[in-house]
Amino acid sequence: MEIILVLLIIAILNGAIILIDEMLEGLVPMALYADQYMTATDGESMVEVLFQILLGVGVSLIILKFLKKGFECYVLWTDGDPDADPTNLVIRFIQAMVVAVSFPVMYGWLAEIVESLSDQLLEAIGASTDYDWQTWVTGISSLGIVTAIFGLIFIICYFLLYFQFLMRGLELMILRIGVPVACAGLLDNDKGVFKSYMKKFFQTALAVIIQICLCKLGVGMMLNMHCFWGIACMILAIKTPKFLSEFLLITEGGGSGVINNAYQSVRLVQMIQKIQKIR
Repeated sequence: MEIILVLLIIAILNGAIILIDEMLEGLVPMALYADQYMTATDGESMVEVLFQILLGVGVSLIILKFLKKGFECYVLWTDGDPDADPTNLVIRFIQAMVVAVSFPVMYGWLAEIVESLSDQLLEAIGASTDYDWQTWVTGISSLGIVTAIFGLIFIICYFLLYFQFLMRGLELMILRIGVPVACAGLLDNDKGVFKSYMKKFFQTALAVIIQICLCKLGVGMMLNMHCFWGIACMILAIKTPKFLSEFLLITEGGGSGVINNAYQSVRLVQMIQKIQKIR
């Protein structure tokens, strides 16, 4: 019975290594540029199409919020300090517009930094972890049922981590698309929703770096037959987002900032329409 179970697990491992042999190499580009794997029907990047739509919405929202804050502060005297220098509001407005429009370029810089750092870390870790998967499976088959079970657990964790990388890629894609709308928060003195938005953005990017390094280290440990260390690395890699969230906290209440900004901007338009009717 034990021999049958070992043979069954080895068969599963042989089928799995065909898929995972080259997975690790393209994980960082896949996480940073998920849109390149999900193009529109005409071949155009999905992110570029959606970003242009959200850019128009974001710019309109920034302009409306700028007019609203200026109108309420310096005309109605109901918000902020009317004696404050209006230059600060203008500077924040320009900052919001510049970030919203130029974010694709800035994201390209961030992606280059993440890729370069990941490559350097993987090169350092991979210096002692360049092994053959087939040799590992052959070694597993000769060490009994317990080691074979650990090998199967490792492969399951590996695939779970791969799906997490797909999720990180989707998160970054959604965050990239929504940046123009979040830039409306830059008009607030405390940066509003933009501050929380960027924290989430950098937390996701950092999670990609840590997870791929732990994954590579876990592979090296497992291929050296250090089963416990290998599985421990993979489990920690899976839990990395939760681990980071313990010290990269996002302030509560920031998620409703965009909705509040949109509502306030609509109220400003309604107020202007009422004034025009009175005239």
